[in-house]
Amino acid sequence: MVLPVLGAAVAAAPALSASAREPYAGIVLRAALWLAFLAPFFYVTYGFANWLASQRDDVGSIVFAWERGIPFIAWTIVPYWSINLFYGLSLLLNDTKRGVDRLAGRYLTAQIIAVACFILFPLTATFMRPQTSGLPGFMFAVLGGFDKPFNQAPSLHIALLVIIWDHWRCRLKGLAAIVWHVWCFLIGASVLTTWQHHVIDIPTGALLGFFALWLFPRDGELPFAGFRLTADPKARRLALFYALVAALALAGAVAGAFVSALWLILLWPALALAIVAFAYVGAGAKVFQKAADGSVSLASRVLLLPYRLGARINVWAWTRKLPPHVAIADGVFLGRFPTAAEADAFGTVIDLAGELESPRGVTCRWTAVAMVDLLPPSQAAQTQAVAAIEAARGHGTVLVC
Repeated sequence: MVLPVLGAAVAAAPALSASAREPYAGIVLRAALWLAFLAPFFYVTYGFANWLASQRDDVGSIVFAWERGIPFIAWTIVPYWSINLFYGLSLLLNDTKRGVDRLAGRYLTAQIIAVACFILFPLTATFMRPQTSGLPGFMFAVLGGFDKPFNQAPSLHIALLVIIWDHWRCRLKGLAAIVWHVWCFLIGASVLTTWQHHVIDIPTGALLGFFALWLFPRDGELPFAGFRLTADPKARRLALFYALVAALALAGAVAGAFVSALWLILLWPALALAIVAFAYVGAGAKVFQKAADGSVSLASRVLLLPYRLGARINVWAWTRKLPPHVAIADGVFLGRFPTAAEADAFGTVIDLAGELESPRGVTCRWTAVAMVDLLPPSQAAQTQAVAAIEAARGHGTVLVC
C-alpha cells in the first residue's frame, strides 16, 4: 500500500524542482545536512533516555484495563517502520530551503520535548510480545536492538506522524492522497498493534506533534519571531492571568493523573492558555495563525480549540441580549462576531477578532485584520483596518466585528 504513495511523492519531485524558485540541488543539500544532524541526535538522545530509565527502579506505567484486549498484529510492524522512510523523504522532497528548515524545526521540537518528558517522567510498556518470525520477526529484532520498553508518553512516533502527515496532506491529490491518509492511519494504529505503546501515549504524542506544527508553521511568521516583552500593564496582567490558569490546569493534570489518566486531558487547555498568555506578553496576534481570509492553520485550530470554545461562550454571554450589529456610518456596521447567516447579510466582513475563526459556509467577502482581544491595536493594524473598511465600502455594506 505504501508504494503508490512513494510513487506519487517521487513523481512530485521533478514538478517541485521545476517550479521552485531555488535550485533543487541546494534544497537537497540543505535536507542532507539536516538529516546528518537529526539522525545521530535522535539515536543519541533517545538511547540516553532509554538507558537512564533502565537504571531506575521506580518507572511506572499508565495503562487502561481494557487495553489488554488490543490484539497483537505482527505485520503492522511494516507501517510502523515506514515512518523512518517518510522522515527522510519529507525533508528531501521539498520545494524551498525555508520549507526544509521549518520541517526540520518541527522534527527537532518534537524530539527535544519528547526526550525531555522521557527523562523527567519515564514510563514503561507492560506488554510482553509473542515470538514472531519472517520479515516481521526480523523487523522486531532490529527494533529491539535499540528500543527498550521505555520512552512512552508522549509517543514520539505519533508526534512525528502528525508532522509528516501534515507535510504531505496538501501536496498529494486524488488517489495518492487517499492512500496516504490510509497509510498514516495504519502507522498510527501500529503503535498499539505492535504493543509498542499504551493508549495514553497517542493523544499526548498528537498534542506534541501539533505543537511542533504550530511553532514552525508552513506559511506565515513564526509565532516567536520579533518577540518583544510588552510594557503595557494591562497586557501584562492579562498574560499573568492566562499563565496562572494554564499553570492550574497543568497542576490539575499532574495531580489528577495519580487518580485517573483521564485527568491528563487538562494538558490540552493548559497548553492552549499558555499560548494565549504568550500572545499577551509580547508575541501578539500571530500566535493565532489567522490568515487574511479568516481561516486559521490546522495546528492553531487543534491546539487552541479549548480556548476558542471558551471565547465563543464568552461572546454569547456578553452579547446575547444585544442587537447583533449597529450602524456606525453610512453602510458600515459594528457588531459581534457573526454566524455564517449573519455574515452573508453583508457585502464584506472586516474581522478584527484574532482569536476566532471565520464561520464555515460563509459566502460574503471576508477580510481579517487580526488583533489581540482587550488590547489597543498597533498603529499599523489600525491603518490596515481602516484601509480594508474603505476598500470594502465599494462592495456593499460592511460589518466590522
